[in-house]
Amino acid sequence: MNLEQAWHSTLSEMELQISRANFATWLKKSVLVDKKDGVFTVALPNSFAKEWVESKYAKTIMGIIRNLDSSVKKIEFVVASNLFEDSPAGKANEKPAANQSQIGFEFNKIDPETNLNPRYTFKSFVVGSSNELAYAAAISIVKEVGTKYNPFFVYGGVGLGKTHLLQAIGNEIKNNLKNQIKVKYVSSEKFTNDVIWAIRNKRMDDIKKKYRGVDVLIIDDVQFIGGKAATEEEFFHTFNTLYEANKQIIISSDRPPQSLPILGERLSSRFQGGLVADITFPEYEMRVAIIKNRLLESGQNLEGEIIDFIAQKVKRNVRELEGVLKQIIFYRDSKKIELNKKNVDEIIEKITRDSSSKTTPTQILKGVSQYFGISIEELTGQSRKKEYVEPRQIAMYFLREMLEMSYPSIGDKLGKRDHTTAIHGCEKINQEINKNAALNQKIFSIKEMINKTS
Repeated sequence: MNLEQAWHSTLSEMELQISRANFATWLKKSVLVDKKDGVFTVALPNSFAKEWVESKYAKTIMGIIRNLDSSVKKIEFVVASNLFEDSPAGKANEKPAANQSQIGFEFNKIDPETNLNPRYTFKSFVVGSSNELAYAAAISIVKEVGTKYNPFFVYGGVGLGKTHLLQAIGNEIKNNLKNQIKVKYVSSEKFTNDVIWAIRNKRMDDIKKKYRGVDVLIIDDVQFIGGKAATEEEFFHTFNTLYEANKQIIISSDRPPQSLPILGERLSSRFQGGLVADITFPEYEMRVAIIKNRLLESGQNLEGEIIDFIAQKVKRNVRELEGVLKQIIFYRDSKKIELNKKNVDEIIEKITRDSSSKTTPTQILKGVSQYFGISIEELTGQSRKKEYVEPRQIAMYFLREMLEMSYPSIGDKLGKRDHTTAIHGCEKINQEINKNAALNQKIFSIKEMINKTS
């Protein structure tokens, strides 16, 4: 089996099973360097990454690889810093794939000044009814930086294309205005880590200069700043400084500003004073367009009926759709067989099953509690306050939908309630979910949070 193909396929599945931040931090830069006598050797850029991957992900990776190649007996992780020299971060560099036409991870050099990945462009961003408002706003921002739609706040569930759109804005501004304007893209995790580093080393002035001296600041997944007081405070002052100077601020989150208690009144109102746009589930036609676009980019092809079948079966988000597509292409090329609806359906079912099979009732309660900013005790308690009723009914819905628990069991998990209460809660969410866009978005975001803890 081709090493690069095997590792591309493994990473595709891992990307579906763990959070984007964790994937980017620990696995994106890994390289499968050798296979000998049933032992796969995976190179990582430093000892810290090696220890983390060994302790957190080794079993999952082993399971995925063994499904691809039953001859694998063991995985060894090694530090090979020489493979990752001259990276954008100074410590790691992504090794180019030998065959760029193979659907897999595209290894592009990230600009160390802006943190932007050149693969994210407007040209490769597929537009449909689920994202057309956000896209139109993005185009306007590029034409009138800092004066139109400032701040720009994009929200939606995981894997729907927020990062792609944000980085496309940054790349377009950078390419159009060259060195006339300073752009900085950063994940909330990176922003937090920078603040922690500055506090420990007593160099907060460096952080202020770094983030308050830009013309366009793009912060991805701002919801993760929550609960970190020093980071929240620095973010607030950075936002104010840039806002007062008419610098462009672009932010993404998995929920709208008013649902982010970490920001409070002081920033929430300012977000809503700019433009808030959501990105929702891609409709069927858009899913077909995404598949065809990815195939065109990679020089691959699939029969029309297979494309149609994938688009009908995979509905959750763009990332899952791309992950499934990678697996199907790998399956076809490695097995050298003709695809049909039956074997494509088996691949899709396996990916879906693997991503949800580890979920427990506790993880569902935890995910719901985290999203609404309440404790598990409040969620399962006896209070009938409005702020607890909806989270409770959503938890009931997930216990039924994801784990197929009986109504008496659901009632028991939610504070020893009667089974009729569980029936009512599940039915209420089921009835509302397809006609209430806001509820639909909540359900999707919470499910992603649950999957991350599984």
